[in-house]
Amino acid sequence: MNDATPSPNPETRPPLEIGFLLFPGIQQLDLTGPYEIFATLPGTRIHLVAAQHGPVRSVTGLPLMPTATFAECPPLDVVCVPGGLGMLALLEDEATLAFLRRQAAGARFVTAVCTGALVLGAAGLLRGRRATTHWALHDALAAFGAIPVAERVVRDGSVVTGGGVTAGIDFALTLAAELADPVDAEAVGLLLEYAPAPPFASGRPETASPEILARCAAWMEADRAEAEARIAAAARRAA
Repeated sequence: MNDATPSPNPETRPPLEIGFLLFPGIQQLDLTGPYEIFATLPGTRIHLVAAQHGPVRSVTGLPLMPTATFAECPPLDVVCVPGGLGMLALLEDEATLAFLRRQAAGARFVTAVCTGALVLGAAGLLRGRRATTHWALHDALAAFGAIPVAERVVRDGSVVTGGGVTAGIDFALTLAAELADPVDAEAVGLLLEYAPAPPFASGRPETASPEILARCAAWMEADRAEAEARIAAAARRAA
């Protein structure tokens, strides 16, 4: 666009259609963090999209309500897949994977937060792309032909991925600056007082003590075994 050409008035542009995949066992902050950013950004319309209507529960029990089914969802400008243990079932759910492929074909951005990136991988949408995910399953990205990058937010063309859970806020603010006026994106950050100052320096495995790493490993032991088996099977199907 020529610099002398005025930008369209945001109030007259059609809204940006942003859709979050909703499923049982979702990590709610993977969804609600980015949701808050995008819903506060002017000129957006948010959809919580599930296979069917009816409440679903997050992995920690928070009930969430879809606003549209796969069949009802309009074409999306941004497709976002949050993570959570429930994503393991999605790795072999052809209805979900087909929905993502269909929406990705016309979307401006195809995105994920945390282990939602593995669902994009199972749908065949990460081959040859740089991507990130939660540190605990970061190595699994390569099984889907992705290039794992240990960064909090990774963009490769139209594919944008965020790291684990809280990285979803960084991801959403980064993408908001692409979708709208960067000043609006920064204003959203200020409105939500996003000025992180963590009380512990243990938010990454490389900064956590051996004791903290061991505690996390014990909590994740059973889930890790199931995840590895399901990811391996999904990677074979997606190959």
